[in-house]
Amino acid sequence: MQRKIPRIVIAATQSGSGKTTIVTGLLAALRAQGMRVQSYKIGPDYIDPGYHELASGRPGHNLDTWLVPSNKLSEIFQRTVQDADIAVIEGVMGLYDGGSGGISSTAAIAKLLDAPVLLVINAKAMGESAAALALGFKNYDPSVRIAGVILNRLGSDSHRDMIVEALDKLAIPVFGAVYRNDKMTMPERHLGLLPVTENAQETAVVAEIGRTIGAQVDLGKIRELAFSAPPLCVQEETERTVQPRVRIAVARDEAFSFYYPESLQVLEAQGAEIIPFSPLRDKELPEADGLILGGGFPEMFAQPLYANQSMRESLQRAAAAGMPIYAECGGFMYLMEKMIDFSGEAFPMAGVISGTVQMNKKLQTVGYVAAEMLQDTVLGPCGTVLHGHEFHFSSECPPEPGREYPRAFTFRRMRKAESYPAGYAKGNILGSYLHLHFAGCPQAAGHFVAACSQYRHEKEAD
Repeated sequence: MQRKIPRIVIAATQSGSGKTTIVTGLLAALRAQGMRVQSYKIGPDYIDPGYHELASGRPGHNLDTWLVPSNKLSEIFQRTVQDADIAVIEGVMGLYDGGSGGISSTAAIAKLLDAPVLLVINAKAMGESAAALALGFKNYDPSVRIAGVILNRLGSDSHRDMIVEALDKLAIPVFGAVYRNDKMTMPERHLGLLPVTENAQETAVVAEIGRTIGAQVDLGKIRELAFSAPPLCVQEETERTVQPRVRIAVARDEAFSFYYPESLQVLEAQGAEIIPFSPLRDKELPEADGLILGGGFPEMFAQPLYANQSMRESLQRAAAAGMPIYAECGGFMYLMEKMIDFSGEAFPMAGVISGTVQMNKKLQTVGYVAAEMLQDTVLGPCGTVLHGHEFHFSSECPPEPGREYPRAFTFRRMRKAESYPAGYAKGNILGSYLHLHFAGCPQAAGHFVAACSQYRHEKEAD
């Protein structure tokens, strides 16, 4: 069957053009008009969807064709937009930028969803060249439906008029003219925007952005464009209820906040009850059959994580008892014996993995990887290949001579022809810098739930 799903993609010519600010403001402004707005972020980003949620009042979702196959991505989009009036999709980097071969680029997702595109142009220090830039993007791939532009960071009315006149000659519509405004600045640090879990001023900032963007873009024209998107072929879903058979504790606080909503829902569909807890504030792990420690910013909370000794000891007991433990990036760092922060100060961590991690001033790795398991793990048998991504400033210190450090994966970078051993796996423990989306590897989620179930049965049998 076909279904009308009003939708629009907000893209840009390059990173740093102001996409997230524009989208956040657009979400808030449309919501203020009484619309139910569902947001999406193209790519593996965890932070931007947090600002989307503040603006729209609904959890944002990621669209990434490396982490999740295209057919499943379409299913996620159609399912999560069902009770919304309009979908607003934020692009990643520049419109045509993505992984190797353009995988998961904004252009690729826009074509997959047959959605019209508005191009955000950072017009600071630019005049009529903005029109030439828009024309080049429009002509580069005619199958991408670029319907118009939003001009950002304008300095004056005359600046706006100069560019609009040039665009008029090319018949490229302008859907918004946004002026430079320091009040709309979002705080940043080494991995990008400051997560909303740590930004105490975020509500006021989002409200200001919503008012400003709502006044400087043509909301009616944008709604009309979104409603012009052609119907999508959708499949009727059959509801499936799965009774929880295991409890999985998931670390969720300011230090550990990198989770895709759909990824956790895959675990629930496999029979898991998700139990959130805080390594920063809780004294011990909740009653559970498995443990997941996601990514985040443990380096910014090294001292309080160290100070919560009872939690670290609780985690050590769970590991020693055989509880399945899966850790990604920040969670992997927390499992280490020691973390060295940006200032060079060392803090003892959970001590489940015999290693040390240190922060660096420069980005160490970013990009998509294919990860092949070097041994049987809680996510699957040896030889299993998973699609994920890395993004971290920290690095592992070389293991001390003579100390066992069994590697979990061979990582193969997509943009560079290089492979390298990565992560740690031993028995019930698996940790690495890999970020996964379980919607793209449900078999790994099922394997983890099965490991948790076996642990539960063994525990009950004792």
